[in-house]
Amino acid sequence: MKRSVGLWEFFGFAATSIGGTLLHFLYDKTNGALWAAPFSSVNESTFEHMKLLFWPMFIYAIVQSLLFKENEGFWCVKLRGILLGLFLIPFMFYGYNGIIGKSPDRINIAIFFISAAVAYVYEYHLFKKGKSCKAPRAAFFALLIIALIFIVFTFATPSLELFRDPLTATYGI
Repeated sequence: MKRSVGLWEFFGFAATSIGGTLLHFLYDKTNGALWAAPFSSVNESTFEHMKLLFWPMFIYAIVQSLLFKENEGFWCVKLRGILLGLFLIPFMFYGYNGIIGKSPDRINIAIFFISAAVAYVYEYHLFKKGKSCKAPRAAFFALLIIALIFIVFTFATPSLELFRDPLTATYGI
């Protein structure tokens, strides 16, 4: 994996970009199908946009892990990359909105792509360092917990700003 890590991370960014874009519209295109809700954007909240990054990155990581089993630090790197991407979305969105006021859609879209790009570049550097992972199963388990949180909070949405749709001022589905 080391000699092709850059290519794999580039393809991960491309897959996440395309997957996240498609997932943005999946819930509406399926006329609000409940099976689509945990994986796609059910409204325009920041939380829902974080889902658009998480699911493609996580699914790509699973596929990638099946092909490259020799890297014991794999799941720790993926966990750190995904967490960075998930952190950057609200950080940039609320930072930008706090400074400017309201962000246009093109800025919100750019935030998604920048977050994905930074996450994959970070993973690339971690893979190149080749650090071992003390708890790869725990890292994978942490990603499963995050997945569960996205599913649960889709249907049992907390009344917090992160979950509020700025267009309708509603929460969840």
